[in-house]
Amino acid sequence: MPVYLAVSIDSLLGGYYSSYILLVVPFIILSFIAQALVKSTFNKYSQVRSQSAYRGVEAARRLLNEQGLQHVMIERVAGELSDHYSPREEVLRLSQSTFDSQSIAAIGVAAHEVGHAVQHKEHYAPNAIRSALVGPANIGSRLGPYLALIGLFLQSDTGRVLSMAGIILFSAAVLFYLVTLPVEFNASKRALLLMENSGILSSEEIIGTRKVLQAASLTYVASALTAFMSLLRFILLSRRRES
Repeated sequence: MPVYLAVSIDSLLGGYYSSYILLVVPFIILSFIAQALVKSTFNKYSQVRSQSAYRGVEAARRLLNEQGLQHVMIERVAGELSDHYSPREEVLRLSQSTFDSQSIAAIGVAAHEVGHAVQHKEHYAPNAIRSALVGPANIGSRLGPYLALIGLFLQSDTGRVLSMAGIILFSAAVLFYLVTLPVEFNASKRALLLMENSGILSSEEIIGTRKVLQAASLTYVASALTAFMSLLRFILLSRRRES
């Protein structure tokens, strides 16, 4: 069968945009709300100086050492809330808003990244799965939606193949987002326990830090939901074309 544009392209467009509005837009809005909540919560507790007067980098260094991770380096990176741990390099990177700050928010974020370093040390299974999915997820998130969309507009065997390939590729990205949830929740749980056991923060201070980490976790939930609903949308549109 030769490749050609569907005669019913207008109806497909209607389904494309209406499904986007109904299935995806609400969770995009939720993502914006979650990001705003993270910033406002972080800013609030960034004004609360810890009683221990530890800087974010000092708290991270102490917690790493206590977990037998003296070899893990700490570096400063530009930006705000750009903190992350690189398992490949075994480097913990703290943003400008965390590195020198003595706030309970900064210490909480630093401890969260230490939690990721401990996960790597202990071969925490979800973390290992997420690391293995990084490559496929990057490819899937970039190419998957475009292949699926092109396939939807081609009424041919080629279109079906492209649509299915796009859906499969994007599924890897969605799986990455879903596996990220237990990884991030676990890192925050570890962070709170590490801070409590070390005495870097008091019980009252940990309450505020927990709120910062909980707000941050909402961004991962929103991202996972947005990705999942986008995948569901492509699947439904593909089935609609076949019917």
